[in-house]
Amino acid sequence: ITTNAGSPGASLVVWLVAGILAWTGAASYAELGGAIPLNGGAQVYLSKIFGDLFGFLFTWSSVFVLKPGSTAIIAIIFGEYIVRAFSPTSTSTEPLPDTSISMIWISKGISLLALTIVTTLNCVSTKLATRAGDLFMFFKFFALLSIAITGLIVAATNTTLTSFTPNQDWKKTSWFAGTSTNASNWAVALYAGLWAFDGWDNTNYVLGEFRNPGRDLPRVIHTAMPLVILSYLLATLSYTLVLPDKIIASSNTIAVTFGARVFGPTGALILALFVSGSCFGALNASAFTTGRLVYAAGKEGYLPAVFGTVGMPGSDPKPLRLRSNSNNSHTSSLRSRFLTKIMVDDIFFTPITAVVFNSLLTALYILTGSFQTLITFYGVAGYSFYFLTVLGLIVLRIKEPHLERPYRTWISTPIIFCCVSLFLLSRAVFARPFQTVVVVVFVGLGVPVWWVWVRGKDGRGGEGREWRFWRRWGRR
Repeated sequence: ITTNAGSPGASLVVWLVAGILAWTGAASYAELGGAIPLNGGAQVYLSKIFGDLFGFLFTWSSVFVLKPGSTAIIAIIFGEYIVRAFSPTSTSTEPLPDTSISMIWISKGISLLALTIVTTLNCVSTKLATRAGDLFMFFKFFALLSIAITGLIVAATNTTLTSFTPNQDWKKTSWFAGTSTNASNWAVALYAGLWAFDGWDNTNYVLGEFRNPGRDLPRVIHTAMPLVILSYLLATLSYTLVLPDKIIASSNTIAVTFGARVFGPTGALILALFVSGSCFGALNASAFTTGRLVYAAGKEGYLPAVFGTVGMPGSDPKPLRLRSNSNNSHTSSLRSRFLTKIMVDDIFFTPITAVVFNSLLTALYILTGSFQTLITFYGVAGYSFYFLTVLGLIVLRIKEPHLERPYRTWISTPIIFCCVSLFLLSRAVFARPFQTVVVVVFVGLGVPVWWVWVRGKDGRGGEGREWRFWRRWGRR
């Protein structure tokens, strides 16, 4: 973000704008989720508002590009933080090199290992995966809070536990000196900020499991988003108060650099482990939701039916239960409660084929992509469908004004989101033309796939199109 924005002040503006834009998108999705309370997220909304073709194109892009690409970015960051934490250059005051071929591949290897562990968790048990997510969510907030508090203390006292002298530029020069005047650079910076806030739509994929989605989803959105925005702003402010701009702009593992400069190698290691734990939790959450998206696509006929199955392929889809053979009833009872509350009860009763398929695609992106390339590619493809989905909210208000909406956001909310998203997409054509063309071509390839695989199968199968789940919901 700093590289493209050009100045510390501009970076803070980018973080704020990205957070507000994500908040407007989340609020728009909250209204859609209350009006159409089904699992599937944008797939369901686009299918109902614009037709099944648009729902398929979203699924096509999400399954093969958006979700595995996003998961790969998280895994790459995880690997880079682990490698950098144990790197002998982590305590240097010079910008850290990111071009070592051996370091890159070691990082990718660690990323693949983390992906394998997460995939195993999600294949073994849904409860085990969600419990792991709850645990690692703590790491994210601890890391952000620690960085924010430490940065403010260092700025106030002008001291560290190492020989490093905190940055003084913020006292002497304007915070907006060197700000980029290139709109395309601002668009790329916003894509990076928006990726950091991404995930605000994940809850909509499992909205059908909510008891009262019209009430609970807006509460979750309007509680979590301001906290996340504030956390990122404070962390970015702390980096600016402590580290020189050239170090901030050159490092993908800024928290390790921050910890090394303030506390030395121990601080670098601790912050690296906490940020890695945060990344691991995000990786787990992404694998969980994407597995359900692939599963839903298999059930809907968008993908081969094998991806819409639960359990081991070819086996009877019944859960395996962990039971104790202990003769001690008290010990058996304690063990049973432990497995139920903390670990697992039913094992291998998950969409294993869907989870493994997503894992293989993610591994491919890890091996072939880099952080910067995947960020822009994901941003262009993702915000194309975010734009269409939120635009669909406005269309739905016009087409079905009497549709029950437990939560209704301000009309300015989707309008702001659509305008800024359209600006980002238009600038991406000039900033990253090759990646934009690749996204357009890939989405376009989904159209003949739709006609041959989905629509053609509907026409031959005798079931027609009325079996689509959102159509069943619409007849309630």
